[in-house]
Amino acid sequence: MNERLEKQIRFILEVDKLKEVFRQTVCTQSRRSENDAEHSWHLCLAVIVLSEHSNSPGLDVLKVLKMCILHDLVEIDAGDTFAYDTAGRATAHEREALAADRIFSLLPQDQAKEFRSLWDEFEEVKTAEAKFAAAVDRFQPCLLNCSTEGSAWKRHGITKDRVIARNSPIADGSAALWEATSKLIDDVERAGHINARA
Repeated sequence: MNERLEKQIRFILEVDKLKEVFRQTVCTQSRRSENDAEHSWHLCLAVIVLSEHSNSPGLDVLKVLKMCILHDLVEIDAGDTFAYDTAGRATAHEREALAADRIFSLLPQDQAKEFRSLWDEFEEVKTAEAKFAAAVDRFQPCLLNCSTEGSAWKRHGITKDRVIARNSPIADGSAALWEATSKLIDDVERAGHINARA
């Protein structure tokens, strides 16, 4: 086997570990915890379905998909930091950057450079593609929570005002998606599954 292919296979095997990283959101049917690989798949499918609602016409959807499939690989080392864990979020980027260095370095140099660049772009949330990727990345767990009676929010005592504060940046990537998300959150509050504030 040539060295390039050997590195690529080693990387593919390493990232299989993403299936073992569990999130706070639950699946809509079984109500078991979703794993990061399932989140990544669902996120990518959502990007394909919802890309027409991006704030930016002419969005490079393939680039968005690459960001979405890559951005959580760092959680193999850094773990999943719950969106509402203030202390954990304060150190998340530093932990995840170290993980990105290790995980992407398993690849041939050109791919390692490309993947790290895409990961950095996602983290910086400045380009149209990164803004849409980040919007859908927030929308997906929000949708699952809204569809499971606020499951993770209730479990952790998260109030509507915190959900709104955390997810309002969806509007930066898609005003239409934020409007739909806001309605879903309102519905969850009206149903009594989440308190407006502490």
